[in-house]
Amino acid sequence: MSRKIRIGTRDSELATWQAKKVEYELIEAGQETEIVFIKSEGDLDLTTPLTEMGGKGVFTKALDDALLEKRIDLAVHSYKDLPTENPLPLIVSAVLEREDPRDSLVAPRGTDFMSDESMKAVIATSSNRRKAQWLHRYPNHEITNIRGNVNTRLRKVNEKGWDGAIFAAAGLKRIGLDHNISEYLDWMVPAPAQGAMAVMVREEDESLIEITAGLNHNDTDLCTGLERELLNEMEAGCSAPVGAFAWIEGDEVILHAVALKVDGSLQYDIEIKAAKDDAKDLGRKAARKLLEQGADKLVEEMKKL
Repeated sequence: MSRKIRIGTRDSELATWQAKKVEYELIEAGQETEIVFIKSEGDLDLTTPLTEMGGKGVFTKALDDALLEKRIDLAVHSYKDLPTENPLPLIVSAVLEREDPRDSLVAPRGTDFMSDESMKAVIATSSNRRKAQWLHRYPNHEITNIRGNVNTRLRKVNEKGWDGAIFAAAGLKRIGLDHNISEYLDWMVPAPAQGAMAVMVREEDESLIEITAGLNHNDTDLCTGLERELLNEMEAGCSAPVGAFAWIEGDEVILHAVALKVDGSLQYDIEIKAAKDDAKDLGRKAARKLLEQGADKLVEEMKKL
């Protein structure tokens, strides 16, 4: 007898879109589904900076608990929100095809300030990675914290009079809000796995692992895996100012990564490549090279914050 697959998700518009995308794929594969909404600590507390709440895991713990307690059968996550270390009996069974991985700037009053070196603009982000890269490029700007789902943050940047706020392009595109994008930040290295969605299930659930395997996009899985491997090797965690992006050109995989001081005053970067069939440890190799350059001091600094 076929089962009804309970899909767990946060209830924001973006999270709901992502869950419905997975639901659509499962229905197309002949499965019966139901969406179950779960509130996370990160959704309930919209004022404390993420870095003070223990990083991105605040968005995933409630879904982990629901999976372990068998209130849901699978959880849909923005892959970049998942910690790289997972001691729980849960596994990522599929990584869906990546949307635009870039960061973008929403600037309600235009982007002229970006070419005026004397202007002390105020930019909103809760990400240390975005903050560090922005300050590395615009050291005289001020960064202010911003929390909330995509819609809440768009409203805040309009109401508060800030010069701009940084958003993942993928989130805005998925829910049809990319007309708010003033500029794509092609120079900013995204978070590991940014733009990708992950399906998580109980590792004992062999039938669901088999069912969801059909949703996996192999190239996205490979590239995001290398990016997350780099983050894991650096022991940097989700709140560290580390960016990584891997892409495929022909039969090669190229990985570009950066590590910075939170204030943007120092940046290490690396770009390495390998044959697609031999790219297994590319993330670890890149991480070690960054650490050898001096990024190990930045990681230690983050641990003290």
